[in-house]
Amino acid sequence: QVQLVESGGGLVQDGGSLRLSCAASGRIYTIGTMGWYRQATGKQRELVARIHTDMITDYAGSVKGRFTISRDNAKKMVFLQMDSLQPEDTAVYYCNVASAGTQSGPVRDAWGQGTQVTVSS
Repeated sequence: QVQLVESGGGLVQDGGSLRLSCAASGRIYTIGTMGWYRQATGKQRELVARIHTDMITDYAGSVKGRFTISRDNAKKMVFLQMDSLQPEDTAVYYCNVASAGTQSGPVRDAWGQGTQVTVSS
């Protein structure tokens, strides 16, 4: 099993910055693609950014150039640096591990509990 815990959410002004962190725990041997998703009130959950094992990244068009995803394999963590935040970025942000190898076997799509990001004018 894989447990994911997000942190770093909160209130920030329009144009401000915030860094989200996600820590994975459990008897994990390997971690594949890691990513961040978000869900705003009344909207569907959407991909924000992903980072693969070869460090190739994918970003939603709405955040490209403003957000940066990174990972620390030794610490089993993934981060999302968010700059030039806009009110439209307001949402609950969720950490995701697409795949992992654990003592109990392969795991697909592990999710964190989410952290609220609110951007005000």
